Amino acid sequence: MQFDDDAGLDTSEVRDVRGSRIPGGKATVGGGVVGLVALILGVLFGVGPEELGLSSGDPEPVATSSTMAEVERSCRTGADANAREDCRIVAVVNSVQDFWRAEYTRRGGRYGDARTVMFTERVGTACGTATSAVGPFYCPADRRVYLDLGFFDELRTTFGASGGPFAQAYVVAHEYGHHVQNTMGTLARSQDGRQGADSPAVRVELQADCYAGVWAHHATTTPDEKSGRPVLTRLTEADIRDGLDAAAAVGDDRIQERLQGRVTPESWTHGSAAQRQRWFSTGFETGDMARCDTFR
Repeated sequence: MQFDDDAGLDTSEVRDVRGSRIPGGKATVGGGVVGLVALILGVLFGVGPEELGLSSGDPEPVATSSTMAEVERSCRTGADANAREDCRIVAVVNSVQDFWRAEYTRRGGRYGDARTVMFTERVGTACGTATSAVGPFYCPADRRVYLDLGFFDELRTTFGASGGPFAQAYVVAHEYGHHVQNTMGTLARSQDGRQGADSPAVRVELQADCYAGVWAHHATTTPDEKSGRPVLTRLTEADIRDGLDAAAAVGDDRIQERLQGRVTPESWTHGSAAQRQRWFSTGFETGDMARCDTFR
């Protein structure tokens, strides 16, 4: 996975509040078993912590901190993205949103940008206050993606994924798939409380996987609006394998087998490892979001 060294990164699409404290914020999920269960429930979920029942009290505002300018100071070019993890996330966010802006324009619509918020430990959102244990999530109420970079270590150590830069890109692109669903009114279909292999919750997650694959198909040919050149210049077969491995690692069956020693499809919320891989592959192989109708 390689970015154009000379590409300019748009850090306005990412807000960095790592190291911040939320004045008056309430811790909602502790560590240990409770934190692990919350992580498994929340990982790559399409809604914010309030819908997961993890927040208490009124939503807190995103905190401010002297570290907020770290990404802005350090992430200027594609060369920075090739060298630093946080800058890589900025570059992926830029690439994903470049694609969806172009796709919406091609279809006669208008894409509304969504910012990514990088945080550590705890963050306030319009969906409630969340801890890192929730994992990456999209909050439809404020149209933001929330991400603690420490999750990528969890993806390897807790979920057994091989890791790699494109595994991170897959996670980001999946969350932006939820933003696309939100703009289209699809995301609301998942929030009726039902679970199971054929539930709307699973279908919405598989569609977000497919949308991530659609972006990956076009990533190296989608031009940046300012430079006219793609931010992402190279994806290899090994990169795609890392993405597929990450998708499988967070399949409901893999997680249940690891956590409880048995698989219970009636409680699935994300889909099996095979389903997640298949729908990412569908998006990647076709590059057509119309092929991502998991509700049919």
